Amino acid sequence: MELEKLREYCLTKNGVKEDFPFDNETLVFKVGSKMFCLVSLESPLRINLKCEPEDVINLIEEHEEILPGYHMNKKYWITIKLNGKLGNKFIFKLIDDSYNLVFEKLPKKERDLIEKSFR
Repeated sequence: MELEKLREYCLTKNGVKEDFPFDNETLVFKVGSKMFCLVSLESPLRINLKCEPEDVINLIEEHEEILPGYHMNKKYWITIKLNGKLGNKFIFKLIDDSYNLVFEKLPKKERDLIEKSFR
């Protein structure tokens, strides 16, 4: 997957902003105030996404391109090597799942504000 396609997809989601809070090599996408996707701009391209703990285990076992979350809580985060072996549709679904997990955990006031501004 190309960086620009990934970036465009993430930015279509409600309440999403991009930033470089850590360094110039890690692009972060947040919904509201919380991260749901981190992109390592170093080659090879990799992303970190949040998952349900049981999904983390299954995804790592089923796909060699999916690893425990690099520099993240490995119970909840995965790292995906974007080397072309996983289809875009599958990656977009994992991005959707990460976004939804993080969005659901936002404070109600923040969720309501995001939903209200994107109706």
